[in-house]
Amino acid sequence: MQGTVKWLDGAMFVGESGSGHSVVMDGPEDLGGRNQSLRPMEMLLLGTGGCAIYDVISMLKKSRQQIIDCRVELQAERADAVPAVFETMNLHFVVSGLDIKESQVKRAVELSAEKYCSASIMFAAAGVKVTHSFAIEEPTSHS
Repeated sequence: MQGTVKWLDGAMFVGESGSGHSVVMDGPEDLGGRNQSLRPMEMLLLGTGGCAIYDVISMLKKSRQQIIDCRVELQAERADAVPAVFETMNLHFVVSGLDIKESQVKRAVELSAEKYCSASIMFAAAGVKVTHSFAIEEPTSHS
């Protein structure tokens, strides 16, 4: 895996992945940015959520769960010192669908946390207190 991050101006950067995709990052105004894009640490948090939700959706589909919607709500606390590393992180999965089995969702979340999600497992190995939770919601009708 490879990538490049190039400084644009102030606290704004553009990152390009080895697969050719780009993303802009910016800092807050008090640190020289213009607050026009995600912060780098926000990207780490969202990337962790993306890694984990990919696992959960994949496992639920393999177990033939009829998923209509799924999201992962992320909460993280950072140290109040430099470096301001993540100290805690919670990934809360909210799944809706037809006849969703709680045991299947529980198992998918556990497997993501313990075996498959490289990002959350990496943070946990580095000392971040990473927790996972889930809820099953009734699908909303779109009338």
